[in-house]
Amino acid sequence: MRAVIIGAGIAGLATALRLHQIGWDTLIVERAPQRRGGGYAVTFGGIGYDAAERMGILADLRAKAFDTTELVYHKPNGERRFALDRATIAATTGPRSVTILRGDLEAVLYSKVGGRTEIRFGTTLTHVDQDDQAVRVSLTDGTVEEADLLIGADGLHSATRALAFGPEEDFLLDLGHKVAVFMLDRRPDTIAPGATGTLSSNGRTAAFISVGDGRNVAFFGYRAAHARPGEDVTAQLGRVYGDLGWVIPEALAALPRTESVYFDTISQVVAPYWSSGRVVLLGDAAWCVTLFAGYGSALAVGGADRLGTELADRPGDIPAALAAWEAAIRPEAERKQKLGRRVKGVYAPANSLLLWLSQLPLRLATLPPVRRYMTRRFIKG
Repeated sequence: MRAVIIGAGIAGLATALRLHQIGWDTLIVERAPQRRGGGYAVTFGGIGYDAAERMGILADLRAKAFDTTELVYHKPNGERRFALDRATIAATTGPRSVTILRGDLEAVLYSKVGGRTEIRFGTTLTHVDQDDQAVRVSLTDGTVEEADLLIGADGLHSATRALAFGPEEDFLLDLGHKVAVFMLDRRPDTIAPGATGTLSSNGRTAAFISVGDGRNVAFFGYRAAHARPGEDVTAQLGRVYGDLGWVIPEALAALPRTESVYFDTISQVVAPYWSSGRVVLLGDAAWCVTLFAGYGSALAVGGADRLGTELADRPGDIPAALAAWEAAIRPEAERKQKLGRRVKGVYAPANSLLLWLSQLPLRLATLPPVRRYMTRRFIKG
């Protein structure tokens, strides 16, 4: 059996690894000219953690993971509001999880897939045709590939979804925020090694994360009302955050020197079905829960693992395998989407009262009795 996978991100690489484990051949097609690194930090747990354990990559993820020693919340002028220590952070994430940079999670999967599948960078698909026997895809490199299954793991702006399911505007739900993430070339002096510092003010949030090995991430998330059409990332961040102090001016000054920036709206993908014949969507292309829910990487790996299991359990009956897979994954994805829509205001509170209310649970978590209760709840779960 053979699959063509569109997208060499976490979802695509995890799917290629899982399909290799059940004996399939795969081809990965990736639009970008080379593998991307960096990205924001994620707490990787839940079904993703369980899947990583089954797929044999958990030890590698742990080797790439980092601990946040302190999470400091700042006022707009840089003064400290309050902080969570290592023990409190651990109590809020649970024992069966790791904190890892998205690019490092990708790197682990890439190393495991290497030599087991062909990856064509700088390529994407232009046409999809299928029948009861096979699916055929035309690619921008001039080739036509035939396979038993086409897997669209090409993210929020999926070309696979557009060609096989319909135009993007039929599926995207805009949550009214934008985000920019990039790597800093040096750690700001006021951010201690291993620490994260963050502030929120009037619908804008900024965070600076020390992620290990001397690397540091800048994160900017803000309500879309601050945005202006046509502005590039440098101009927009400079205008939106230009009145704030602390380390923000230093980070904005470093922006032109960074190699790449992730800059996009925060949107969910709401699709009534994830497969059509021999074409299936997986990861953000199918369900994008957004960073508000904080579970996208876990769902991508967990979804890839379950897809492999269903295909292995139903050899030769791809429609039945895809139906069983969607029935298993969709409830979890929809729960996380509802969570993302419900808590989106926490990430960039519009005023000081909402900011105080959003931070109140975190302040309570610093109290030893609350922290002990949270830890017990995770252990029982």
